[in-house]
Amino acid sequence: MSQAIKIKSLSKSFGAIDAVCNISFDVGYGEVLGFLGPNGAGKSTTMKMITGFLEPTSGTVEVNGHDVLEDPLSVKRSIGYLPEGAPAYGEMTVKSFLNFIADIRELSGSLRKNRLDEVIETINIGTVIDQSIETLSKGYKRRVGLAQAILHDPDILIMDEPTDGLDPNQKHEVRNLIKKMAEKKAIIISTHILEEVDAVCSRAIIISSGKLLFDGTPEQLISKSDQGNIDHAFRNITVPSK
Repeated sequence: MSQAIKIKSLSKSFGAIDAVCNISFDVGYGEVLGFLGPNGAGKSTTMKMITGFLEPTSGTVEVNGHDVLEDPLSVKRSIGYLPEGAPAYGEMTVKSFLNFIADIRELSGSLRKNRLDEVIETINIGTVIDQSIETLSKGYKRRVGLAQAILHDPDILIMDEPTDGLDPNQKHEVRNLIKKMAEKKAIIISTHILEEVDAVCSRAIIISSGKLLFDGTPEQLISKSDQGNIDHAFRNITVPSK
């Protein structure tokens, strides 16, 4: 398995607050990594450093062989990113927003049309394509966020709570899509749902207070949580000694 993402001794501090503390891990193609932790653990901060939205205090991130600080444009071209909250321009229609993203991603001609048609069908947003984004439900806004993340068919996907706000059927659809895309991509998803890790992830990482506590398979994680929830898993994971 070739490595899509290489993270070494990554740290991020905001003044006196250490949001991420010296974490290291790799992610390979064909792998879905579940990124777990309580609120404030450092998950979103780590994702923002991988995607180039935040500069690390120390350590390195390589994406497709490109250093995130030395070659940020190549990193961004390689990545599809669904951030927390799926931010978008509310006054735009879904169609105009996706065309705007296609412009940014420099898609043109038949490739542009084919990708737009395919993503609209795959994410099942055809019924709201002419609605303004601000009028959509939380679930549909999340779908539009996912559509923009995969529009350029990136090698690597970074998704912060990809099923947040979706109903059970929508969650099932998105999880199946993630599993299908994982055959050729490297995918990181953050989630609070242990069931989601079991459903779609080949590997799981837990961080808390910016420190990496666990790195293993979903089966190994679930074995530490006989009550089937993340909180119980945390109580059964020992912080490695320094």
